[in-house]
Amino acid sequence: MGTRSIKEVAQLARVSVGTVSNVLNRPEIVSPATRERVFEAIRELGFVRNEVARHLRVGRSRTVGLVVLDVSNPFFADVAQGAEAVADEHDTMMMLCNSAADPERERRHLDQLEQQRVLGVLITPVDAASPRLAQLSARGTPVVLVDSAAAGPQCSVAVDDRLGGRLAAAHLVERGHRRIAFVGGPLSIKQVADRHAGASAAVAAAVAGEGAELVDFEIASLGVAAGRAAGERLAALPESARPTAAFCANDLLALGFLQAMSLRGLRVPEDVAIVGYDDIDFAAAAAVPLSSVRQPRELLGRTAIELLLEEVSAGDEHRHRQVIFQPDLVVRESSKAVRRDA
Repeated sequence: MGTRSIKEVAQLARVSVGTVSNVLNRPEIVSPATRERVFEAIRELGFVRNEVARHLRVGRSRTVGLVVLDVSNPFFADVAQGAEAVADEHDTMMMLCNSAADPERERRHLDQLEQQRVLGVLITPVDAASPRLAQLSARGTPVVLVDSAAAGPQCSVAVDDRLGGRLAAAHLVERGHRRIAFVGGPLSIKQVADRHAGASAAVAAAVAGEGAELVDFEIASLGVAAGRAAGERLAALPESARPTAAFCANDLLALGFLQAMSLRGLRVPEDVAIVGYDDIDFAAAAAVPLSSVRQPRELLGRTAIELLLEEVSAGDEHRHRQVIFQPDLVVRESSKAVRRDA
């Protein structure tokens, strides 16, 4: 059986093509009896509406694109869950894309989403100042940055990562640590750079003149394997030169770092304290529950898509907003102990 047309539905239901269109798009203006006749014809014929053609007619689809840096990171899964919940409330579908922190891959995703005439794009960009984002907005596709402050006239939803870095490092300093490793990278990712800057400021302010330092373990990626490799590097240092604490730029790094400490026979937190970032569910469930800087993950997603839908609805009347949430530190066993030699 071939694809059925709206004209065949109208003939079987003994109504006009316009009535079938109203039933599909504005059912409230059609009488219940007529609606039921049309739905019965649709069921009998197996009619499926051509959404692509419909979207071309109305100009935009009911799909929103979400482009994230790392789809394997539970942080982004939680952000997506928050955004999707709001999308569902507004009869909108969300398409998830993974840039893998690769600018070229990100560009391809944005090109494809624009070609699909999506309603708008939510994105955690590789570079918030990318001209491609401004170009997309200028051509009529609203863009909202997620977990990243806007560099131009766009809506954005972010967390104060400098504050988050300060909270983590200040906590470790208060526990008596004077040589603290920063595990994260690349610093070209603004969130990582801001967390590093906040940690540096906290170390400098809290124990100036006492020989404290932030030791950079810059790495090329933000996954468990990279954290494990950084932990191996730290464990291989002579004890006299080894940092006694590590602030990891996200929880995946912290989990990998914790694995390395266990494999090398170093105790957490007695030999090396660890603080992560994001407070994903796995942080509390780790073999040694991880302290972590908590971000409102689902709220980031919900707020971002609410801003996007508001921009779509308001059109030229829309005024861009930059929403910044405050992080907080959740202290668990991985950093609770106070160093006795402090």
